[in-house]
Amino acid sequence: MVTEDYDLIVIGAGAVGENVADRATRGGLRTVVIERDLVGGECSYWACMPSKALLRSPAALRAATAVGGAREAITGDLDVNALLDRRDTFTSHWKDHGQVDWLESAGIDLIRGRGSIHGARKVIVTTEDEGQFTLTAKHAVALCTGSTPLIAPIPGIASMAPWTSRDLTAVTNIPESIIIVGGGVVACEMATVFAQLGSVVTVLSRSQLLDSEEPFAGELVAESLIGMGVDLRLKTHISKLSRAADGTVHAVLENGAQIFAEQIAVATGRKPRTDDVGLDSVGLVPGDWLHVDDTMLVRDPHTGGSEFDGESDWLYAIGDVNNRAPLTHQGKYQARAAGDVIVARAAGLSVTAEPWSQYAATADHQAVPQAIFTEPEVASVGLTAAAAKKAGYEIRVVDYEIGHVAGAALHADNYRGTARIVVDESRRVLLGATFVGPEVAELLHAATIAVVAEVPIERLWHAVPSYPTISEVWLRLLEAYGRPSDW
Repeated sequence: MVTEDYDLIVIGAGAVGENVADRATRGGLRTVVIERDLVGGECSYWACMPSKALLRSPAALRAATAVGGAREAITGDLDVNALLDRRDTFTSHWKDHGQVDWLESAGIDLIRGRGSIHGARKVIVTTEDEGQFTLTAKHAVALCTGSTPLIAPIPGIASMAPWTSRDLTAVTNIPESIIIVGGGVVACEMATVFAQLGSVVTVLSRSQLLDSEEPFAGELVAESLIGMGVDLRLKTHISKLSRAADGTVHAVLENGAQIFAEQIAVATGRKPRTDDVGLDSVGLVPGDWLHVDDTMLVRDPHTGGSEFDGESDWLYAIGDVNNRAPLTHQGKYQARAAGDVIVARAAGLSVTAEPWSQYAATADHQAVPQAIFTEPEVASVGLTAAAAKKAGYEIRVVDYEIGHVAGAALHADNYRGTARIVVDESRRVLLGATFVGPEVAELLHAATIAVVAEVPIERLWHAVPSYPTISEVWLRLLEAYGRPSDW
């Protein structure tokens, strides 16, 4: 039974919406979540979970072939159908019954429909069964609508019906050949997947691969993709796209080169899903990213005497929709912070005073961890060397070849990888760390703790890594930096 009044109304029931609703409900607020698609959102059905499931089986096979004694036991090829079946279990076969049951068990109401803001603290809900009705939020409305693929303005793309990340991760029939446009995380991960599933893959990127990471990360991933047979064309521009009579994709590049493929996918970025959520009713711009403070309250740069008037005490924008750190784990981190803050404000407490100030989502600024599940994996946190220099830090960069560590040599024959730390020389704390190599994602949280906690280098010397593990690379990095007595 739908009621008209709630303490908190959440629009969007992805991982972010679920988390902010859960925190608020645990704090005693009456909460409803409005969702037009599947409860669980992009990560559960079309992003993190299916993409990593697609990547894991080939990675496991390649890992086994990299160890003498195991490689000799491998007699068969990758079973694509079994891989896709395993992927489907992680998406619950695109059914959200389990997520819906969890919402009910947590005491959170769910309305299936489209939610749209209609003035301060009011949301119009449109459903197939009950038509339209209005909900009122006593304390807050949280926009957790996420983002959607951005299709680059390539000549001819409008008529191509290109695949996006959703099509790539939900694939059922593996194309014989595919063009992937883009050079970021999605493009690199999906090129890895399809090359190992038997497709002839061409990657067309206007930049170097993974250009927001340390340069060596993109270089090692590029080398690996080429080794898999991927036709990698960087700093390339597409002049025209068309389809032949048989449906084949025909791409013409600026240099006149022509590429043909069965399918094309575009992975050229994301845009906010804010075009139809009623932003204009409070003086905000539909289709824009939403600017927020560290508690996720919307603080809009556009002013002009609107009802919103530049700021609010009730509208929150959490997750991808605010474009601060568009990663699932960061969105959930923001949601936990926002949920606790909403509870505090509902109780009349100031979030600028202890203990609430500790829940502000400050890690979004320059301590964001990210794992990219290419081969080799890329794991990074904090600032790259270039970003640290741009921010004005006096830095020292220390690199070490991970393959020289005993644990890496035991992990895989001919292990190749690189580790880097970026040190703030004035304080002797880590500003950033990057690891590239097999299985390095599991090294990332140690680096995240060091960066977030600003652990001094002299204290890190007493965090002794176990032997023989890949984590011993930490000792080697510190040795390369120098002992305190050498400073």
